[in-house]
Amino acid sequence: MVGAAHFEGVPPDVGVALRAEGLESGYPGLELFRALGLELRRGEVRALLGPSGSGKSTLIHLLAGILRPQAGLIYWADTEITTRGEAELDHLRRHHVALVFQHHYLLPELSALENVLLPGKITGREDLARATDLLTAVGLSGRQSLLPGALSGGERQRVAVARAVYPAPTVILADEPTGSLDPRHARGVLDLLLALATQNDSAVLLATHDQRLVEDLPHWYLYDGRVWESPQAE
Repeated sequence: MVGAAHFEGVPPDVGVALRAEGLESGYPGLELFRALGLELRRGEVRALLGPSGSGKSTLIHLLAGILRPQAGLIYWADTEITTRGEAELDHLRRHHVALVFQHHYLLPELSALENVLLPGKITGREDLARATDLLTAVGLSGRQSLLPGALSGGERQRVAVARAVYPAPTVILADEPTGSLDPRHARGVLDLLLALATQNDSAVLLATHDQRLVEDLPHWYLYDGRVWESPQAE
């Protein structure tokens, strides 16, 4: 098992990008997490595996601050976020956390380039050169002016990856980011995500049901309400 609630509220050291401590979450009649803990350092990549219904998506949403735990603490770098108001949390998320989902969630009326630039527009820090370079890095330099409807599914997901890493986030949380793609395109998108994250020294947590896709990555297993280093709790 990893994590566990033994940090006693002490902020992590400077190399820690994401930490969860003593998380409790569930629904009436269903306990999803109990005293769940984990820690990711800058540049660290982990795949999160677990059976259907184990709570992988819920955990990603908790770590992203989209859902609130019933108990426990979450840190983005040295900032504890579970007690923050929604406005402050939104501001912190823009600078610390990027999300990649199975669906690309591109704005259909914006071009590929404009979609990548969107985080910069929101924060007032547009960098056209960076957005252009990212689209080149994901193999779309000649398609940056196209709307999402003119792109293939794999191309749209590559735009979503470029948009996610545009702000150079501390943490990238990915929930089944290749679930809608065929194996060849899925591996290509995963490789791009990891390469771009490495350039920014971002931590990556990738939830997936496809163990074959991430067999060369370090794994965590979500089981019995906690995160483990091996497939079954000992």
